[in-house]
Amino acid sequence: MPSLLFDFLAGKKFSRYLKVIFLGSDVILLNVSFLLSFFLRYGNLDRIWHQQISSIWLLCNVVWMLLAGYLDIYKLVRVQRIEHFLRKTIRAYFIHLAIVAIVILVLKYGEVSRLRMGYFYGLFLTFLFLTRLVSLKLLKFIRASGYNFRRVIIVGENENGRKMAEILHSDLSFGFQVMGFFCDLSHDKNIDYPVLGNISSIELFLKETDIHEMYVALHYDQSDKINELIRLAEKYHVRIKFVPDFQAYTKTRRVTIDFYGNLPVLMLRKEPLESGYHRLSKKLFDVLFSLLVILLIFSWLFPVLFILIKLSSKGPVFFKQKRTGEDNIEFTCYKFRTMRVNTLADELQATKNDPRITKLGAFMRKTNLDELPQFFNVLWGSMSVVGPRPHMIKHTEEYSELINEYLVRHFAKPGITGWAQVNGFRGETKKLEDMKKRVEFDIWYIENWSFILDLKIVWLTVWNMVRGEEKAY
Repeated sequence: MPSLLFDFLAGKKFSRYLKVIFLGSDVILLNVSFLLSFFLRYGNLDRIWHQQISSIWLLCNVVWMLLAGYLDIYKLVRVQRIEHFLRKTIRAYFIHLAIVAIVILVLKYGEVSRLRMGYFYGLFLTFLFLTRLVSLKLLKFIRASGYNFRRVIIVGENENGRKMAEILHSDLSFGFQVMGFFCDLSHDKNIDYPVLGNISSIELFLKETDIHEMYVALHYDQSDKINELIRLAEKYHVRIKFVPDFQAYTKTRRVTIDFYGNLPVLMLRKEPLESGYHRLSKKLFDVLFSLLVILLIFSWLFPVLFILIKLSSKGPVFFKQKRTGEDNIEFTCYKFRTMRVNTLADELQATKNDPRITKLGAFMRKTNLDELPQFFNVLWGSMSVVGPRPHMIKHTEEYSELINEYLVRHFAKPGITGWAQVNGFRGETKKLEDMKKRVEFDIWYIENWSFILDLKIVWLTVWNMVRGEEKAY
């Protein structure tokens, strides 16, 4: 029996059944969570067969299975990080919660306890996280132990081919065994893998060796050889994958391909916020979060700051400045005034111990209270809660000439806080390198946006306000 289990784990069929295993376990966890929620709420299962409750129970199962298939949440790529798999699960979880909640509200299901549903979703999320972490760690352990691995060969002993080998071999838990290279040209004697022969000898090797995958890193002008490799892969039941030379165009890892008809079109970066669904979810978060801040904080704090600002120095309470927003469009950004009125406000950044800053202004900058009026910018649609910080017009004109990718940061709405700011890149930019790093973080945010990332940035912003920041001046 143990040997049969090991044979199953080592074979291809194990990977094929992973989606079924995950779906089956999720359905079991969903139903266990549903039943346990009754014990937590009522201490028994007496109400479970009520028509409204049993209808919602069935709906929960059907919706989860449909979402799992539509969103492909069980798709596992061996070299992907666990966090990527968890993000897909969280997305499906929140969509499921929203659909079920809407059905309950629209149908006015009064017999369905909101508290019990809260218990259900709390348990379900906990179980999903625990089983995902345990199962993925176990899967990686199985692969690192030599089971469920894939034997691969790489055609093309060039820079891309060597990089592919390094990636596949960098972590044993990916489950790849790199057998070696095939190439026609002279090769680097310092590589870690053997050169098994020239390209014409691949067919003999495939006859004698059980190979699962072939990675082709040849240049596109060798189309005759590539077509022959496709023929051989299909003849000997080997999955063939291509490693195109995108590095000739860009160093980013977020390259995507769209098809216009049957013509592939390369996009240099993936932008999650180009999705209507993602933009809508971010907009809803912006509006709800801004309203909460305005109603719970701004409403009572504004009269106090109004008086203090007026007493600290002459001038208006609010500071208005033209800044660059999404799509490089100018907008008026609002802040509480923290400086004495001066003619350099639209040209010169605030510096450490800046004589223009009032004592009250220094405190407001340290605690980010001066940014509170920007929540109205968020409601008006010119800003977001999280995004690249908007710069004054002069700086946009200046740095766009000095930094090639500078204007990429304007692909998204500017934010009250951002990924660059919570990573220490805020305030004065004394050197060009400081702005380059800020732009680098802003572009990373645009390419890697997620709702969870926004929540993380908001939390880090609050935490930094509490502990204090060195560059908050």
